[in-house]
Amino acid sequence: MERPDERLLAFGNQLIEVHLWLREELDALREDVDAFLAGDARPRELRAHCLTFCSALQRHHTGEDGGAFPELAERFPELGPVLDELRRDHQLVEDSLQRLQELLDGLDGAADPAAVRRELDSLAALMETHFVYEEKRIVSALDAPAWDRSPPDFLLLDDAER
Repeated sequence: MERPDERLLAFGNQLIEVHLWLREELDALREDVDAFLAGDARPRELRAHCLTFCSALQRHHTGEDGGAFPELAERFPELGPVLDELRRDHQLVEDSLQRLQELLDGLDGAADPAAVRRELDSLAALMETHFVYEEKRIVSALDAPAWDRSPPDFLLLDDAER
C-alpha cells in the first residue's frame, strides 16, 4: 500500500493538536465547575463555557465521522474495526455531553451541582481513553511505512496477537 498523501499526514498532526486543545478546554471547564461548587461562578457562565466546549467536541467528531474516517477507511481498509470503535465512542461522548448539558441547565433550580462534576469526570475519562486510542491507532497508521500483507502493529489489540 502506498504511503498516505500529505493531506492524510496533516490530519494526523491536526488530530493531535485538536485533542490537546480539547483537553485544555475540558480542564478549564472542570475548573469552572470546581469554582461553581465553591460558590465562585455563576451558572450562566458555566453553561456558556460548556456549550462552547460541547459544540467544539461535537464538530470535531462530526468532521471525523463524515470526512476523515471515510477517507481513512478507503485508504486503509484494515482500519475498519478501529474506525467503527471510534464511532461508537463518539456516540458515548455525545450521550455524556447531553447528560452534562441537562445537568447544567438545572443548576439554577434544584439540580445537584455535584452530579455535574461526576458527569464531567466521567466525560473526561471517556474522552482521554478515546483520544489515546484514536491517536495510537490512526496516527500510527498515517506515520507507518508501506505495509506488507500482515496486519501492522497498531491494529493488533493486545500483545498476544503480536
